[in-house]
Amino acid sequence: MFQSIWKTFSRKAVLSAVFFLPYEKRRKVERWIRGRWEANKIAEADWILASWGKSGRTWLRVMLSRFYQVRFDLPEGMLIGFDNMHKRNPGAPRVFFTHGNYLKDYTGHTEDKRDFYGKKVVLLVRDPRDVAVSQFFQWKYRMRPRKKRLNDYPEHGAEISMYDFMMHRQQGMPRIVEYFNGWAEDVERLPDMLIVRYEDMKALTAETLKRIVEFTGTPGSDEQVQIAVDYAAYENMKKLEEKRAFKLSGGRMKPGDASNPDSFKVRRGKVGGYRDYYTDEQIAAIDTYMTEHLSPLFGYTAEPLAEPVPTSTQAAG
Repeated sequence: MFQSIWKTFSRKAVLSAVFFLPYEKRRKVERWIRGRWEANKIAEADWILASWGKSGRTWLRVMLSRFYQVRFDLPEGMLIGFDNMHKRNPGAPRVFFTHGNYLKDYTGHTEDKRDFYGKKVVLLVRDPRDVAVSQFFQWKYRMRPRKKRLNDYPEHGAEISMYDFMMHRQQGMPRIVEYFNGWAEDVERLPDMLIVRYEDMKALTAETLKRIVEFTGTPGSDEQVQIAVDYAAYENMKKLEEKRAFKLSGGRMKPGDASNPDSFKVRRGKVGGYRDYYTDEQIAAIDTYMTEHLSPLFGYTAEPLAEPVPTSTQAAG
């Protein structure tokens, strides 16, 4: 908590000192500051969860948080935030969750993933088409205007169709595909990386969580894993978000508008759900782009992965 406050305070102090500069220069300064913070956290972390936004990270964060609570005798409702659990119990790892939005602005490493060499990395991926749809709702209902400008999203309040957002070069599916391909191109120099697909988490939730905690060095019993899976089930996640049950999570786990289901952090998480929003012609164009440009490493094809049979242990991302 203290580190988060200090991070915000120090960033605002620097930005206040350069307020007279043109916006683009101030933007570069802020991205550099955030990138330096990311680089420091990567160096200190026991392991890193890397993902593009809206790939199921919140669901996995809640499952891991509950697993660590049970595994290391920590209080329920404590959402993992880098080293907060480690400080309560040194056995709990320091986990850095990152989209890597700003890292290259500090390190200048744009051609490869050298900033992650030598680190234990879990790469969480999701069908880029579903990610882009989820990003659209994030942009429309949850994202703050200044964050949109900082990250080159369409302007706040812009009239943009879901298809145009999907095909947006900077923040739509093409950019997501580019992000995934960046990892695929450097995979041989990342021998300590585990790729986890969101769709596999839905189909085999307990098995996938167990694989993650074993890979990251904190294996647990089947019972401990199942407790975490049940806690992060979709309906329970929705209730927890409505009640704002996660302490010290800021705006991360609360709805933008409690009356609008599309503004919730926990939304649908449907596999292949992008098809509900587009015409047949648009779907064909979307599918063609992805299959022609995305690395086969991740196993996504024109046909979405099968939606698993719903159970009480599945949750949305």
